[in-house]
Amino acid sequence: MDKLPELTTETIWKIIREEISDRTVNQIIWYYLGYRYNKKEEKWDNSRVSEEWKNEYPEPPDFIENRPPTVKLTRSIPKENKQLLKEKLGFEGYKIGDFGPRQTRRATAANWLLSYMIIHNLFSE
Repeated sequence: MDKLPELTTETIWKIIREEISDRTVNQIIWYYLGYRYNKKEEKWDNSRVSEEWKNEYPEPPDFIENRPPTVKLTRSIPKENKQLLKEKLGFEGYKIGDFGPRQTRRATAANWLLSYMIIHNLFSE
């Protein structure tokens, strides 16, 4: 995997503004889900991945290109954290006509990462 940006609110904004590549967004999510790439063996190590993810996705899915893993990502966000982008960052969403499935999936990724930050006490206002 490429060197990942630090998980901060600035990184979350860069995901929303599309200043970070789709590939890097995927890699950030994979990392925090527990996926690690073993360069020596040239395969994915999912030993740190929860069973609910590992069973369905033994290798990390592409969250930006594919809807099913993004739906699973959305469902894994605790109910109280579903609106974090709006509540914590003031993100009001994309304007009609300025977004499609890709932007929606990036927003989901950003919200999941922000939820991760809240749950693991990595968020500071």
